[in-house]
Amino acid sequence: MNPEKTEKTSKIDLNRNDMPRQSPEIRRHNFNEVALGYTEEIAVKEAKRCLQCKKPKCKTGCPVEIDIPDFISCIVKGDFSSGIKKLKEKNCLPAVCGRVCPQEAQCESQCILANKKGEVAIGRLERFLADWEAKEGKVDIPTKAKPTGKKIAIVGSGPAGVTVAGDLILLGHEVTIFEALHKAGGVLVYGIPEFRLPKAIVAREVDYIRQLGAKVITDYVVGKTRSIDELLKEFDAVFVGTGAGLPWFMDIPGENLNGVYSANEYLTRMNLMRGYQFPMSSTPVKKHVRVAVVGGGNVAMDSARTALRMGADESRIIYRRSHAELPARLEESENAEEEGVIFNMLTLPVRYIGDENGWLKEIECLKMELGEPDASGRRRPIEIPNSNFRMEMDAVVCAIGNSPNPLVPSTTPGLQTTRRGTLVADQETGKTTKERVWAGGDIVTGAATVILAMGAGRKAARSIHEYLETGKW
Repeated sequence: MNPEKTEKTSKIDLNRNDMPRQSPEIRRHNFNEVALGYTEEIAVKEAKRCLQCKKPKCKTGCPVEIDIPDFISCIVKGDFSSGIKKLKEKNCLPAVCGRVCPQEAQCESQCILANKKGEVAIGRLERFLADWEAKEGKVDIPTKAKPTGKKIAIVGSGPAGVTVAGDLILLGHEVTIFEALHKAGGVLVYGIPEFRLPKAIVAREVDYIRQLGAKVITDYVVGKTRSIDELLKEFDAVFVGTGAGLPWFMDIPGENLNGVYSANEYLTRMNLMRGYQFPMSSTPVKKHVRVAVVGGGNVAMDSARTALRMGADESRIIYRRSHAELPARLEESENAEEEGVIFNMLTLPVRYIGDENGWLKEIECLKMELGEPDASGRRRPIEIPNSNFRMEMDAVVCAIGNSPNPLVPSTTPGLQTTRRGTLVADQETGKTTKERVWAGGDIVTGAATVILAMGAGRKAARSIHEYLETGKW
């Protein structure tokens, strides 16, 4: 062990600086952002905890290769302008990533202080710089390379597509983004609630891509309005980043009852269509009294917390494993519990029961117990025979996962898919099985994280640029 390093780490404050938040009693009744961000004073204090390692492991944990120690050192000096420039060299969505990326499993998990459970709060510092730039109201536009005359079509305006656009436009290429919905941002606008990621922040970061020179066309469904093959007649390359928007259900009796939603529908009504503001918005949403959310990921937590904010007396998470196996970020499950979401663990719905008018009134469930670990490494849930019981509910939100929408693969000859419906693409380049077509993000991996989609976008952008330069597929 290096004695010098040991002495240095022993002097470091291992207590991360907390980020101010709305109290649970207040926030469960509003859709305002829960976490309030660091002040300048707290940000500098937290940044000073960084050891500025000569061989920083945190960088290896970042899918978009941000120079983390460099931007943190700018915060220490109070030079926030240089800090945000450094950050944007690798990440065109810093305000988004600072809020929703699972840093605890990526860059922060590689921090040398993580061994002592005192890792630097990298994500919160990233958010601080992005918010500081927004408050200043000035956005520096980086210098772009000379125009190459090459044109790239990007299908989908989520994290992968926006990253490809940001990288290629700086290299001098002409970029057009086609978005099927009426607002750009993909899952960032329809999937993540306002209290976790305000839509104004997504709009600001998409606007940055527009300011760089990208053209963004909304209400344009590639696969219907125009096919990939038709785009290839006009563009030199096409990137497909259409995400995973096809919801899964459990295939149990009663799923057609009124009051049974997919998380996709429930959250899209609230987020993109702003149903929570009805009648000021045009999307009516029924206010339910007892809401059960089936699943244990971040989408499940978002749905259960949304139900509370819509005035539900009772909002429950129903999950077939235990707390230890929850796939949601710890921060999100803790927020949900603080706000009053009830967790029914080791529980599995087996049917939904309706009234004479076709509305949900009860859920029948089974008790579960844990067996040996399965292929995922988590302990396998096993049904306990004859443990059936019922719960009164007037709404269920099914949040057990999504797969890609099959529209683009089914209308594009030459694009191969896997058994799960994801596109076949090279992990290092994003090249699909069809020449001049690349893909990345959830349509390749299945539903994953924002930063992994951005990392795939970065790799694809490099490969597209190389192809445009050399002409070699």
